[in-house]
Amino acid sequence: MGRVKNLEEIKAMVRERTGKRNIFRRARREEVEFVLGRLTSKDPELWAAEWSRVAKPYEEEGAKLEKAGKLKEAREAYVMAYTYYTTGRYPVPHVQGKRECFRKSLELYEKAGRYFGPPLERVEVPYGNKTIPAYLRVRRGTRQPVVINFGGIDSFKAESYEYDEALQQAGLATCAVDMPGVGECPIRGSTTAESLYSAMIDYLEKRPEVDPKRIAILGRSFGGYWAAKMAFVEAKRLRAAVVWGGGVHYFFQENWLRESTNAESYLMDHDVARCMAFGVKTIDELAKIFPTLSLKTQGWLDKPSCPMLIVNGKEDLQTPIDDLYILLEYGTPKSARVFPGGHMGQTPETLPTIVCWLKSELQ
Repeated sequence: MGRVKNLEEIKAMVRERTGKRNIFRRARREEVEFVLGRLTSKDPELWAAEWSRVAKPYEEEGAKLEKAGKLKEAREAYVMAYTYYTTGRYPVPHVQGKRECFRKSLELYEKAGRYFGPPLERVEVPYGNKTIPAYLRVRRGTRQPVVINFGGIDSFKAESYEYDEALQQAGLATCAVDMPGVGECPIRGSTTAESLYSAMIDYLEKRPEVDPKRIAILGRSFGGYWAAKMAFVEAKRLRAAVVWGGGVHYFFQENWLRESTNAESYLMDHDVARCMAFGVKTIDELAKIFPTLSLKTQGWLDKPSCPMLIVNGKEDLQTPIDDLYILLEYGTPKSARVFPGGHMGQTPETLPTIVCWLKSELQ
C-alpha cells in the first residue's frame, strides 16, 4: 500500500499544485500560504475550518457586488469562494466540517453559475424513486451536441468547471454530474451503477436544446471507468466517449488496489474516498468488491462500442497504463493518446486534444 503523507509533505504538495492543478488551480498563493501557516495537524476539521476562513470574505464580497449590479465581478468572487470551500471539503467530506464546506461549495458555485455564459441550470433527473442532481449548460433556441462530463472519487460535478468552459468554447453544450458514490450522486458504486448514466441520456434526449443523436460522455480519473463502460452499454445512443485516466481491468485487481491506495500523486485521505464511494469501511472490504468491476471479467471488451478516445500519462501511479492498452486489444477499433507524466497525462496539450477530438466526433 502507498505511504501516507505527513503534514509537511501535504503542505509541499499543495504549494506545488497552487495555480496549476485540480481544486488549487485558481487558488491565490498568498491565501494558500495563510492557510498552510495555520495548519498545525492533519485534523480534517481544522483543514475545513481554515479553508472556510479564506472562503467567507469572497462569499460576502460576491453578495455585495451582486446587490450593486456588478454581476461579472460577483461571479468571480463567488467562484473564488467556491474554490476555497471545495478545497475545505477535499478530497472527501467525511467529517462534519468538510460536509459543511461541501454544502457551501455547491451553494456558491450555483450562485456564480447564474452569470456563466450560457448560465448554469441545476436539474434533477428522474432515476427510479430518486433524482440525479446535474449541472446543465445549453444555449437556447438551437439543438446542439452535449457532453456528459464528470470526474472521479475526489472531483465532484462543480469541479467540471474548467472542462465545461473548454467544451463550451468549442460550441458544445455540457452536463456535469457526480460519478456513482461521490458528491450528490444518489447511489454508490457497483457493477450496475452505470444505469445512472443511461438515465442521464434518457433525460437529455428529451431536452429541446439537445440533439439526441449527438450525445457524448467524458469521464476523468475514476470517472473514466464509467465512460468506458458506457461506451459499450450505450454504444448505439452515445456518439463518442472519452476515457481519461480511467481503469478498466488491471486497476481493479487486489494487488493494484493495495499498491495504488495513497499513491505519491494522491494528496491525502484517498483510502477513505475510495471506500466511501462503494459504501465500505476498509480497503480489505473494498478488495472483495473491486475485481467484479473489471470490464474484462464482465465480458464487455469484445462487444461493439461507440467511438472511444483513451488518454493517460504513461507514468500514472493511480491507474495502470496497461488499462489503456487492453482497451485497444479488443472489440471496436479505438483512438488513443499517451502523454508524458503521471495520472491523466496532464500537459498543456491534453485537454485541447480531447476537446478537438470530441468536436470532430460530434459534428
